[in-house]
Amino acid sequence: MKLALFNEYRPGLVIEDKSIVDVSQAAGDEVMKLRPHERMPEIIAQFDRLRPAFEQAAKSGGVPLSSVHLRAPLPRPGKILCAIGNFYEGTKTPIRPLALFLKSPTAVLDPGGTVELPRQQANVFHHEAELAVVIGRRAKNVSSADAMNHVFGFTCFMDISARGLGDNVGFIGKSFDTFAPHGPWIVTRDEIPNPGQLQIRMWNDDQPRHNYNTSDMEHAPADLVAYGSSISTLEPGDIISCGTNHQQIGPIQDGETVTIEIDRIGRFSVKIHDEQKRKWPKEIDRAMADFTRNRRSDPTLPIPAILRPREGSATAAHR
Repeated sequence: MKLALFNEYRPGLVIEDKSIVDVSQAAGDEVMKLRPHERMPEIIAQFDRLRPAFEQAAKSGGVPLSSVHLRAPLPRPGKILCAIGNFYEGTKTPIRPLALFLKSPTAVLDPGGTVELPRQQANVFHHEAELAVVIGRRAKNVSSADAMNHVFGFTCFMDISARGLGDNVGFIGKSFDTFAPHGPWIVTRDEIPNPGQLQIRMWNDDQPRHNYNTSDMEHAPADLVAYGSSISTLEPGDIISCGTNHQQIGPIQDGETVTIEIDRIGRFSVKIHDEQKRKWPKEIDRAMADFTRNRRSDPTLPIPAILRPREGSATAAHR
């Protein structure tokens, strides 16, 4: 089942990626009286009870997807946890310790929205195409063996990143408003029995960028959920993004359209706006890709210039 929010944050059931059925009535007043960002987490929490009503509603047909405005399925998740790296980058190197960072829930952006590059003088802004896990049941100190029982489903996630702001793999460079586009809907876990065999693709305009398989992932989604739950209680609607393979990473800049696609889930695009009209080469960032791959076998490699913090840049909003 594919669940979305559309128009005035109404819940919908997506049929064959072509139409959407309004399931507001099936969700009931208990859900619809909630604030818009609370509706999907409540549907997730009550899904076992609501599913039969949703399946019945789907029989009534729907309207074309092209006729509605899709929203981010989780407009204000309680938590967004993101894996750092978490891919072998095509190497046969030892597995590394798992690490997560928090991304601000206010960074969420609708599919079809516009990523606003901030005025802070970053070295570059990168796209990262990622698979994201959506939590379905409260999880605290769960084992990897039990973790998937706490997963509701999966969605496409763009981890937009500002480099050189003093925090390349954490909150500062990752949490600007509009830096967490996701969607176009949530696919329930039963439709993706093996999240470790999904192809993830991204394009910048018509230029291919990311094109990798989740089989390259170091720590599986179950391990991410287990680890995250050992630190903080996970609640329905929380997001854990699984990290990216950096081998086709590249800059984003004003006027571009970036598209993500994941097998069995879907695809969506966002536009990029930068009032300062900054420019970078429109190509794969080989320095970043090579550093990420080579550092797996040689942790002593010096950090490339693109990742080195600019002095005072974290607060240099008006330079």
